[in-house]
Amino acid sequence: MTSKGTWYDEALLNAVVGIGADLDLSSTLDRIVTAACELVGARYGALGVVGPGRKRLVRFIPHGVTAEEIAAIGAYPEGHGLLRLSTEHPGPLRLHDLAEHPQSFGFPPNHPPMRSFLGVPIRTRDHVFGNLYLTEKADGADFTEDDERTVTALAAAAGVVIDNARLHADTERKRRWHQVTAEITQMMLGDFDLPDALRLIARRAREVSGSRLGVILLARGDDLVVEAFDGPAEFVRYAGRHLPADVPWLGKVLRGDRLLEIEDLAQLVKESGRLTEAPELRSLGRTIVAPLPAGAHATGGLLLVAAERGAVLEEGTDLVQLFADQATLALDRAQAQRDQSMIAVLEDRDRIARDLHDLVIQRLFATGLQLQGMHRMVSPDVQERIGRAVSDIDATIRDLRAAIFELHHQPGRRSLRADIQELVAEYAEPLGFRPRLTCAGPLDTAVPVTVRPQILAAIREALSNVVRHAEATEVSVEVTAAHGEVVARVADNGIGLAAEQQQSGLRNLRERAETLGGTVRVDSSQSQGTVLELRAPLGP
Repeated sequence: MTSKGTWYDEALLNAVVGIGADLDLSSTLDRIVTAACELVGARYGALGVVGPGRKRLVRFIPHGVTAEEIAAIGAYPEGHGLLRLSTEHPGPLRLHDLAEHPQSFGFPPNHPPMRSFLGVPIRTRDHVFGNLYLTEKADGADFTEDDERTVTALAAAAGVVIDNARLHADTERKRRWHQVTAEITQMMLGDFDLPDALRLIARRAREVSGSRLGVILLARGDDLVVEAFDGPAEFVRYAGRHLPADVPWLGKVLRGDRLLEIEDLAQLVKESGRLTEAPELRSLGRTIVAPLPAGAHATGGLLLVAAERGAVLEEGTDLVQLFADQATLALDRAQAQRDQSMIAVLEDRDRIARDLHDLVIQRLFATGLQLQGMHRMVSPDVQERIGRAVSDIDATIRDLRAAIFELHHQPGRRSLRADIQELVAEYAEPLGFRPRLTCAGPLDTAVPVTVRPQILAAIREALSNVVRHAEATEVSVEVTAAHGEVVARVADNGIGLAAEQQQSGLRNLRERAETLGGTVRVDSSQSQGTVLELRAPLGP
């Protein structure tokens, strides 16, 4: 027959062997609290994991309470009353009756009654990882000194097992990180779709960090846009959503370019008063927000990973920052692809423009000269037809030259030629006919940005006057860039402008032209209509 002490030793040894059965941290914590309850005959037990600063519990693993009872009680405790005392002053604590202690916080509704109490800290190396809480010893007895020594010994062994499990988890994360880094790098070596790449990075960042949610946000003006998202279905509504960049903790990371760790995202959002706008966030706890380093993409951004509230998110800030660097690399690589595609398009346009100029226009010009040489050799009716053909060739050459200049326009930049065409088209309906438009020269490349609004203003002013006063049946608009200046000329065949109309309608236009070093000229008569002309230098 074995002594009581021998039984305790054997039971403790078996418990220590049992809690180290595998290296999964979550299952290890469950086994620790179960073993502690069995060793000392406690009906209820729990393991509370202490958060940074030892201010509150970030995870609570109960034993002896059913799922239905847990649901009826509500949220897990965060570390008030005696739980806070055990957290702030880690050491064994044994009580006859919980309610008699001066720091007892009481129980929430539907909580089972508990009297006797034993609390023991769990240490990993020199830090307190959490506390074991045991209540309601069998037969209503109090916990003894032997119980305290046994659970203290179990907690010491548990600290080693937990430390090993965390080291194993860290090693697995790093192994997984190298694996996904190779996956992402391989994808970016070829042509890839940027949204798909960002979604993959968000997914892998969430998986490797053991988080519930992974998000990549990019700055767009004054907003942050959710460009990539990976997480549970209840967060889908955030995909593509614009968030205000003035959210303090987001803007702090965006402006300061420093990684931010948030102990409890739900609590932070609750304190900001925005939890009602985003009830899904109440399930999120520890959160890491990493900035996307500035790169060729020339935009700010953030990578956010958030763990489930109460989950133990191991140290992984370095890995999260590495994923942020991967997102930046994807953005830079995508920008390089766009630039490369743009260069290819521009080179192709240059080739087409050269071919049009060197081959097509020269042949048309030579054909026109041949026809003009035949003009005196034929009858008058044929001369008339040749004249029309030469005029058509000249018009075709002008159109081709306009097309060549359009080819030299860089895609993505605002086109002055297109703006003029759009403006003239606006006046087709109020005039009752479409004005004749001629554009010549490198309008999109040679005309300075400061001059372009004045060109458009001159055309708009002239066409507006034609609609209001001219009673014209024909209007021509000519815009030419050549010989170091740009000239915009609008002519109509109407009844002309009165002197007072010229002064009131064109005063501002003349002042703006003078600031550009240019001039505005207006010729108007009842017999010949009105000509408005603006000239401005192309260079300083």
